[in-house]
Amino acid sequence: MLVSAPTGSGKTVVAEHAVNLALEQGGRCFYTAPIKALSNQKYNDLRAVLGDDHVGLLTGDHSIHADAPVVVMTTEVLRNMVYARSAALGSLSWVVLDEVHFLSDAYRGPVWEEVLIHTPAGVRFACLSATVSNAAELGEWIEALRGPTETVVEHERPIRLDPLLMVGDRTTEREHLVPLLVDGRPNPEGRRFDADRPEVRRGGPRGRPRSRFYTPRRVEVIERLADEDLLPTIYFIFSRNGCDEAASRYLDGGARLTTAAERRRIREIAEERTRALTDAELDVLGHDRWLATLEHGVAAHHAGMIPAFRETVEQCFVEGLLDAVFATETLALGINMPARSVVIERLSKFTGETHEVLTAAQFTQLTGRAGRRGIDEEGAAIVLWSPFTTFQQVAELAASREFPLSSVFRPTYNMTANLVERYDRDEAERVLSRSFAQFQADRATVRLRARGDRLRAELEELRGEPSATDEVLDVAGYAELRESARRARRAGDRAAIERSLARLRPGDVVERIGPRGPRLLVVLAVSHRRGGAVRVRATGTSAHPVDLHAANAGGPLVPLARIDLPVPYLPKDPDYRREAAQRLKRLNPRRLRRPEPEGPKTPDPRRALLEHPLHHHPDRDQLLANHRSVTRLERELRKVEAEATRRGAGLVRQFEGVLRVLEATGHVRDWQLTGAGRQLRRIFHECDLLISMALDRGLFDGLTPPGIAAFASCLTYEHRSSEAPPPPVFPSPEVRTRFAALGQLSAQLESHEERHRVPRTRAPEPGFAAAAWAWADGGNLEGILDEDLTGGDFVRNVRQLVDLLRQIEEVAPHPATREAARQAGDALLRGVVVSAGGPE
Repeated sequence: MLVSAPTGSGKTVVAEHAVNLALEQGGRCFYTAPIKALSNQKYNDLRAVLGDDHVGLLTGDHSIHADAPVVVMTTEVLRNMVYARSAALGSLSWVVLDEVHFLSDAYRGPVWEEVLIHTPAGVRFACLSATVSNAAELGEWIEALRGPTETVVEHERPIRLDPLLMVGDRTTEREHLVPLLVDGRPNPEGRRFDADRPEVRRGGPRGRPRSRFYTPRRVEVIERLADEDLLPTIYFIFSRNGCDEAASRYLDGGARLTTAAERRRIREIAEERTRALTDAELDVLGHDRWLATLEHGVAAHHAGMIPAFRETVEQCFVEGLLDAVFATETLALGINMPARSVVIERLSKFTGETHEVLTAAQFTQLTGRAGRRGIDEEGAAIVLWSPFTTFQQVAELAASREFPLSSVFRPTYNMTANLVERYDRDEAERVLSRSFAQFQADRATVRLRARGDRLRAELEELRGEPSATDEVLDVAGYAELRESARRARRAGDRAAIERSLARLRPGDVVERIGPRGPRLLVVLAVSHRRGGAVRVRATGTSAHPVDLHAANAGGPLVPLARIDLPVPYLPKDPDYRREAAQRLKRLNPRRLRRPEPEGPKTPDPRRALLEHPLHHHPDRDQLLANHRSVTRLERELRKVEAEATRRGAGLVRQFEGVLRVLEATGHVRDWQLTGAGRQLRRIFHECDLLISMALDRGLFDGLTPPGIAAFASCLTYEHRSSEAPPPPVFPSPEVRTRFAALGQLSAQLESHEERHRVPRTRAPEPGFAAAAWAWADGGNLEGILDEDLTGGDFVRNVRQLVDLLRQIEEVAPHPATREAARQAGDALLRGVVVSAGGPE
């Protein structure tokens, strides 16, 4: 059975019925979830109903009653059991695949298809999904794969959702709160709030025009929600720092939303969840300030927090002790935290590489938290006004019901090794052809070819006949020159900012131009990071800490004045910061020395543009616009043709490329696995082949437990910031040598992948090696965490590292290496790493 339905509509009942059927038939049921937090939550839910002895848990971090009749596990665990032909599958009768829409997740998605394809034929599935617009297509595939399948689709939410727009208005005393939709269509009154309407007035900073409408401030939003009886709320901010800052604002402002009894209960929950942490660990994690914020009735929730802190927030919210949780999108991943309302601060988020507008599916996932079943008759989803989106765009997103599910399935090295082990070549190719990816590809190829024909016709019409004038003017060359000048100017600006930050000293007063105008700041500390980056810690008159760097300074900063900072020098101390803020308030504006802007010190990059024959041409802008359109259509046509070719060839061609790489690296020979290939079958990791190659070359051998932890972390750690990573710090010369050898292996693998057109394996990164060594060697948390490594990130990285070390413990060829991996894994599992995140 496949059930596609909104959050809170009763999919859990279907899952529980599958559990009951398995128990009545004397069989077993496996309940899978995409992430460990959901697995832990479902384990506790089922244990409360069935009892401790009847429910087990397998997540990698925890193994409890693994032979119980009902076992909750991550989907990856079930996939690994299927490939290992685990004896536990013999009595399995039902599998619940929860959150099956994760099938389109770029990283985890293929696991769902592997489970459905390879699980023994006698096992039945209950597949639970959020609402997707092609549920019928997914159901058809499951039926073709596993036999008769019922597809149940429900679009209506059990609790009506009221999508609203909140708009700040400088001409009124309170914010506008208007419906986005009227009778299912965009509210016709909403267009008056669009930023591009000519409703501006003088009075902005330095006389600039200022829009009548603005994005409401977070405190204003919470106050308005309280007035409208729309608390508690989950306030989505796609920035960890933004979440922390929003929660801290309440603490620093003194606003308290809780009673004395609620504060006592909050403290009880926090003490229970953090009882395994030492006082020193709590201090370095900022426990006192975090708890004080909770007791004010608000909290942050994001992946940068340790699991114990996140779980405390979740429990407090479920018990009605918090009025607002400021969260990143991680809170939308099925965790049971319904609210009266949901606020979405902006409709774009940073993906690690670029800013992307939310899709309709993502919007629906976020707003799915709004409305508490059995408490609320309706929930509210509030989007805050932004000058970068029109009312029509926001309303169409709220009204959209297009949530197509697309397969991201592709043959991996581990999957291919398992196919070689289990099947002959023809049968392996037939297995691949049974995937949802191929099922969709066969349908999509025809549509892609037709789209390519339309693009070609549009291109021919736009190009017309080439003229001699076009050749003389060299439109393409001018466009390229313009882009080069833009890049050079931007690079120069960043370098100038870095230089200005490096010249600052504690006590300097600077003016930062931010989104809300200029703001005076006093510099508290200047630190020079690895790689030459400069970070400046400062504060304004509000005493909130401000971290400045090249990406957010807004331009070069120059000292306008100096003030004497308090003594002793304690720039991280809140009281010290407040005293510095008071001194900044007392600064006489006449002491500000605004420097004259410096002239350019390098040749103007626009000089070449001025000399180009197209620059002064009367039709320059039209010719450039036409060129951009042609370039865009050519790029889109190439993309469509490549996609049609890829889909038309299906997965078999990709499989052949992966197989060639495995042959080139000595893992497969004549459709037989070598020793290295059999090792690869048991490595489940995105860098599976590189790990196997490193094991085969002995790069893990002869290392101490801290050394093997540091070296293995180079394969699990991934730098996710938009800023360049700092230069690596190696904890020992031996780890440095091993990493250099690993880099050579990675380059060899990359050349094989490029030759056979296989997606590139992520290169190793040593950014966590020093932290891994220190923790495995018994170091304390205070000496490991810094501004670039939060407690939550540290715990997540260590747990991923332990998972890899456990695999190395199982597959390494030499006993000494297996023992070192075991000792390293045991040494890492201590303190804050094991304090929470598992079953109660």
